[in-house]
Amino acid sequence: MNVFDLSTLSSGGAILLILFIVAVLAFEFVNGFHDTANAVATVIYTNSLKPTVAVVWSGIFNFLGVITGGVGVAMGIIKLLPVNDMMTMPFFESASIMAAVLLAAIFWNLGTWYLGIPCSSSHTMIGSLIGVGIVFFWRHGGDGVNWGKAQEIGLALLFSPLFGCFAAMFLMWILAAIIKNKAIFQEPERGKTPPTWIRAILITTCTLVSFFHGSNDGQKGVGLFMIVLMIFLPAQFALHKSFDAEAMLVTATRVEQKVTATMARVGKRNEAAQEVQEAAADLKVLLVQPTLDRPAIRKDLQKLNKYLKETTGDKPFFTREDKEEMKSLSESLSKYYEFAPRWVVFLISIALGIGTMIGWKRIVVTIGEKIGKSHLTYAQGATAELIAASTIAMSTVFKAPVSTTHVLSSAIAGTMIAKDGRKNLQRSTLINILTAWILTLPVTIIVSGGLYYLFTAIFG
Repeated sequence: MNVFDLSTLSSGGAILLILFIVAVLAFEFVNGFHDTANAVATVIYTNSLKPTVAVVWSGIFNFLGVITGGVGVAMGIIKLLPVNDMMTMPFFESASIMAAVLLAAIFWNLGTWYLGIPCSSSHTMIGSLIGVGIVFFWRHGGDGVNWGKAQEIGLALLFSPLFGCFAAMFLMWILAAIIKNKAIFQEPERGKTPPTWIRAILITTCTLVSFFHGSNDGQKGVGLFMIVLMIFLPAQFALHKSFDAEAMLVTATRVEQKVTATMARVGKRNEAAQEVQEAAADLKVLLVQPTLDRPAIRKDLQKLNKYLKETTGDKPFFTREDKEEMKSLSESLSKYYEFAPRWVVFLISIALGIGTMIGWKRIVVTIGEKIGKSHLTYAQGATAELIAASTIAMSTVFKAPVSTTHVLSSAIAGTMIAKDGRKNLQRSTLINILTAWILTLPVTIIVSGGLYYLFTAIFG
């Protein structure tokens, strides 16, 4: 069974699609060896695992993390761009947008990796998406960047490193107070593996960081992959393959009837409810057309669901039973446009997993040797990774992309402070990391926006 049908594309369009898919996989590959150092640095520098074993182990659990992670974070990435508009605009412009995003993101990731600077792939991707969104708004007006979603993501990226630093610091203090066996607070002896129980803890925390890195960062690649598929093959990927126009017509009619009956029962009009009625009516018009306009249906489904959620938030308006039914109807709408085919998730998993096993050493050296002035102790390694894994896991549950790099780097810094105070930090390394953190968004915004403008000027 073919995963997609290229017959609707010209030969040039088909070649471009393949090139873009390769570029998305390349981004995720780079993400793997750029960010995986965060997971393996502690087990390598505490002699818990040999480097080769560590990166293969981490690669496997990155793969598993993507496979089982869902698509919540991926949908957040998609919502940053006006994808519905991109599916209907001239092909060259949509292609220019994605080319600009991917080139800017890969350029910055490779540059910071070459310099050995831990840098966030999340910041890189989001900056690239915002850059093209701004230029899109300047050229066409309309939505451009979804600033509400960008703000949510920005807050998650801003506060997660702070949380990582302070949480690691406090956890180190707590461990020092309650653990009597001080072997865990010792620096590893060169070439000597730690006691079995300590080694088991460190391997477990490495595994957790790898798994949750895959579940969060892998979804970002899934989001990019889906944007590419939707703009090249909107008829095939704007909606889930299980979409049934007749069943959707029944659902839209039920929503319309339910809201109308509720307004009659409560004896008052509700602005959000009226918007639900209008959106449902617009959707029904599209659903009875001989040829389904899937991008337009997707757009109306999203609009209807948005208003539906706003309406059910009005407590006096719906009864509890009504809300349960409307929530169920809302979920039935979402599944048609919030999805990713399994083969997409699998390809991203492979790219991230293989990338994990290659090119990791530059960042490992920075994480393991250059953040603190002293060698990582067993307790520091376990604490930093436990905090990082917990933070990433919580972020994935709440569908928020966070930076594994920044969370773990800040957690290691927190353990260094807990051990010997701020004097235990290497200022030059922290300045490099902070500089990259500050520059990533503006640089990628400028580069991606500039490339988008350049491509449209050349090919438009």
